[in-house]
Amino acid sequence: MKYIQGFGAFWWDFIVGDSFVLAVGGVALIALGYGLVELGASEIAEVVLPLAVVGTLVASLPRR
Repeated sequence: MKYIQGFGAFWWDFIVGDSFVLAVGGVALIALGYGLVELGASEIAEVVLPLAVVGTLVASLPRR
């Protein structure tokens, strides 16, 4: 059981790292991009995704 817990802790630290917002935002952006392309809106994806990436990065900045 110790090895399974260590394996899970490694992947959590690797994927989430310091920012849970970036981890969730990255998965959400991949899903958004996939959805837009599947719907045939790849031109919209070219505009929306870079803006969403910048928004995710700004949201992950620490507040002071």
